[in-house]
Amino acid sequence: MKIKRIEPIAVSLPMAKPLKMSFEEVKSAENVLVRLETDSGIVGWGGAGAAPTMTGETVASMSAAIRYLAPRLEGMDLEDIAAVMARAGNYLFYNNSAKSVIEIALHDALGRAKGKPVHDLLGTKRRERVAILRMVGTGKGTAADIEDAQRGQSEGHVAFKIKVGVADPREDAVRTRKVCEALGGNGTTLICADANQGWTPDQAVTYVRAVEDTALAFFEQPVSGHDVEGMAKVARASRVKIGCDEGLHSLDDLKRHHEAGAAAGFSLKTIKLGGMQPVLEAGLLCEKLGMKVNLASKMAETGICTAALLHLAAALPAVDWGVGFSSQYLVEDILKTPLSFAGGHISVPQGPGLGAEVDEAKVRRFVREA
Repeated sequence: MKIKRIEPIAVSLPMAKPLKMSFEEVKSAENVLVRLETDSGIVGWGGAGAAPTMTGETVASMSAAIRYLAPRLEGMDLEDIAAVMARAGNYLFYNNSAKSVIEIALHDALGRAKGKPVHDLLGTKRRERVAILRMVGTGKGTAADIEDAQRGQSEGHVAFKIKVGVADPREDAVRTRKVCEALGGNGTTLICADANQGWTPDQAVTYVRAVEDTALAFFEQPVSGHDVEGMAKVARASRVKIGCDEGLHSLDDLKRHHEAGAAAGFSLKTIKLGGMQPVLEAGLLCEKLGMKVNLASKMAETGICTAALLHLAAALPAVDWGVGFSSQYLVEDILKTPLSFAGGHISVPQGPGLGAEVDEAKVRRFVREA
């Protein structure tokens, strides 16, 4: 079976409420999708959110990269995804987000062609459902964050990520402590914090020392992703385990952080590593090195990305640090049947491919200029 057409589609979907992060306030999901069609008429979909501060790619650059690669990949054998992505790498250096969109679409199409779910293409299915890592970051202060977190807990959520790095580290530490106390760190609730590179190493050390007796399981990306030594400095000063997100773009980055003692675990994203198979390989390496794994979407992405993440969550050896999705924060998704986020957990989709049916009329409604 041959790849007949690879079509990039830029979309912009409104979010139900903005999310305050260290460098920005996310108000809409700026995504690039791929509609991949085979010579037998099977259609597969891929997607990724634009994350210029994380990968250096924008909606425009991702769309251009996919258009550039499309004629060089069309006509190739759908069943040899590794060969398709190797050719993509030969013709275009890096651009991992753009490549991940194509790679996810390839898995979706191949799964549909074989009548198998994507997790069967990746390996063994290890879990049927996962807990949703719920974001806590209203941008409206401690009381609002506590109210939001407790609402989530009453709905069945057992995993929370507190967005920090938006204020003085001492202020964020006080907010973190109060949220942890409100949620009750009794061992059954996973609570972590994420600074999204918002602080200097010294500021991050101030924060970790102020929260060392809280229920935080880990603290993600306290400093610039480029500053491995800064990460190591924070890790040496911290009782709370340190996680790496923006600093991870390859297996070499993973090994470098491990060797420097700069992280105890990693946030794995398809947009950073270039697709589902590279994320699986990173997860296997984490298992070998004794590192923790957090699996995550970019804030914010569509249900296509959520479905891909769920198949990865099913196949990875472990997801000790939770799984973070973002399509639940959209006003409206592009799937015919939206995925259910009720009860704080979400099930792995059934059916061939990603198991998520895209509504092409909705896609057209949210199309934007690339």
